[in-house]
Amino acid sequence: MSGFDIKDPKLAEGGRLRIEWAEREMPVLRSIRERFAKERPLSGVRISACLHVTTETANLMRTLQAGGADVVLTASNPLSTQDDVAAALVNVFEIPTFAIKGEDNVTYYKHLRAALDHQPHLTMDDGADLVSTLHKERRDLLSNVLGGTEETTTGVIRLRAMAADGALAFPIIAVNDALTKHLFDNRYGTGQSTIDGIVRATNVLLAGKVFVVAGYGWCGRGLASRARGMGSNVIVTEVDPLKALEAVMDGYRVMPMTEAAKIGDIFCTVTGDINVIDRHHFELMKDGAIVANSGHFNVEINIPALEELSQGKRLVRPFVEEYTLKDGRRIYLLGEGRLINLASAEGHPASVMDMSFANQALSVEYMLKHHAELEKKVYSVPEVIDQEIARLKLESMGIEIDTLTPEQVQYLNSWEEGT
Repeated sequence: MSGFDIKDPKLAEGGRLRIEWAEREMPVLRSIRERFAKERPLSGVRISACLHVTTETANLMRTLQAGGADVVLTASNPLSTQDDVAAALVNVFEIPTFAIKGEDNVTYYKHLRAALDHQPHLTMDDGADLVSTLHKERRDLLSNVLGGTEETTTGVIRLRAMAADGALAFPIIAVNDALTKHLFDNRYGTGQSTIDGIVRATNVLLAGKVFVVAGYGWCGRGLASRARGMGSNVIVTEVDPLKALEAVMDGYRVMPMTEAAKIGDIFCTVTGDINVIDRHHFELMKDGAIVANSGHFNVEINIPALEELSQGKRLVRPFVEEYTLKDGRRIYLLGEGRLINLASAEGHPASVMDMSFANQALSVEYMLKHHAELEKKVYSVPEVIDQEIARLKLESMGIEIDTLTPEQVQYLNSWEEGT
């Protein structure tokens, strides 16, 4: 095994137990790992992965390893690493890992470069930082890279921009586009885990609070639903008229952030864009407002503007910074504006990541087989993979569904019969 950089090797046993606990809720990935162990479809392939270092990710790494891959893992967010999991990956499963919870920006990029030193044939990214660094700093490695995968909405947006500019040097499969990923991971996973992170950080009662959700994509839908389920009065802010209309039809109040800022108790951004909560919004917020982010990067909240508006700040609870504005109002920023579901909680439940990481494993296998025929652009997960993952998930839950009869197939493929 090559080098690694983790917080404390002595945490490995606790990490192993939690990885095993998560595995119980990941039957689809487990079935893929069993097949991979027999067929070894990834033998001799070097994979550099930049993902949140969690128990679920550990089980993905084990699956790739079982398939014969030589894997190196680095964190995709400075606050999302679970240090006991990183220790177990290194000491129990012998997977080189570069990740320490709370690492600074310099260390974060040092770890990205360490993962690239692996000279990957395939990349696996969560936010496109690894691919971006590869293209900017290590172009000497590009000729070795066959392709990659991307997990997040934010990363897919960045990579499609690269492809549009002609800058992308190899094909990428957008795992986030898979229906078995964004319909479930983004909606149910983000919804539950973001509420979990906010509550763990603050211990506030959500019932009766005005909860502002910025963005009504699949993550926003899930978060709004769970906040309402906890008794919050939910407001949605949007820039897309179709999504805004959908939020209205789903029973939420919809208004601009400038209006929501005046009445919100808790704010959470899930858009993937920059400065969604900006200086003029902070100037309108009431004393005690809580601000969090569950989009991939902390740029969704204009933290420099909040710093400029404040006369001081202090850490009042783990992951809760109190900013005192010059007029005396206090605004509470959670998790340094980073993904709150991973900063103060454990990220998505394993059962939903089971499908997301099954997509990762099967997409890597697909990329290895088909990279030569793919252009240097971003592709959606093939429908056959999506369907197979859904089938395996239902099977693991003991649920059976109907199948079309030959007569029904013929009817759906014909045009002659009408009224």
